[in-house]
Amino acid sequence: MEFTAKDVMKLREMSGAGMMDCKKALKECEGDMDKAMDYLREKSLAASAKKAARIAAEGIVDCFVCEKCGVGVIIEVNCETDFVAKTDDFKALVASLAKHVAKMNPANVDEMMAQKFAEDETKTVSDVINGAVAKIGEKITIRRFNRVEGIVDTYVHLGGKIGVLLQISNNEHPEVAHDVSMQIAAAKPTCLSRNDCDQADLEHEREILREQAKNDPKPKPAAIIEKMVEGRIEKYYKEVCLLEQPFVKNQDESVGQMINGRFEVIGFTRYEMGEGLQKRSDNFAEEVAAQTAKKA
Repeated sequence: MEFTAKDVMKLREMSGAGMMDCKKALKECEGDMDKAMDYLREKSLAASAKKAARIAAEGIVDCFVCEKCGVGVIIEVNCETDFVAKTDDFKALVASLAKHVAKMNPANVDEMMAQKFAEDETKTVSDVINGAVAKIGEKITIRRFNRVEGIVDTYVHLGGKIGVLLQISNNEHPEVAHDVSMQIAAAKPTCLSRNDCDQADLEHEREILREQAKNDPKPKPAAIIEKMVEGRIEKYYKEVCLLEQPFVKNQDESVGQMINGRFEVIGFTRYEMGEGLQKRSDNFAEEVAAQTAKKA
């Protein structure tokens, strides 16, 4: 079966693969469009496997709120370079994945990868990721997400470097809720109130403070040390507890005082892109030089 340049362009639009790859696929499949599409998908899977060992520690955090149902989603998707993370194709991919989570409600990333893609049920999410890998040329991974049903506010900072999903009891004061979201992005609270503090973390902090006091050049009685420790724990609460943190726009009041009972903060999720991930040790210039040397 013969094929034309228009067929190549059509296959390119359908698959997102490169022009030469589409031409080769049609040639291998004797112009059969469906077989060529399967061929490219198979090659996409192979390409993804080759990239699986690469480090994907760049990317973006994005948020989505469904206007109809109010479901809120925060998601982090990683790629290999900041350059790709800033492209429209990658941003569109992450936005579509956030919408998928809102609609399909996967329990975890593995379940999500196996689901039919919400925007095109002829594909799985895994197919969509593999297609993006083939088109973009980098390893892409869905790292994590959270989905909340109820009344939410979202905030994305620095083009996707930090994202916040905030759940509240009512939407009567949206500007105050948004201030709280920005507070979470800026001040990095780890819990809502002192009642929610991880007791193991709290006791670990106490032990560190006790040792610091014991190592003071001027020895103090145990009772005095305990008072000093508890005084410093009060400062610790103000660092990690959202409602006790000084409000970033007015340090003279706490976040709880700023909210002033206008709504209840039910919970929040804060993602910082790439936190805890191994970073690439090489750079783009070195990679290009290395590839050039190989070709020479």
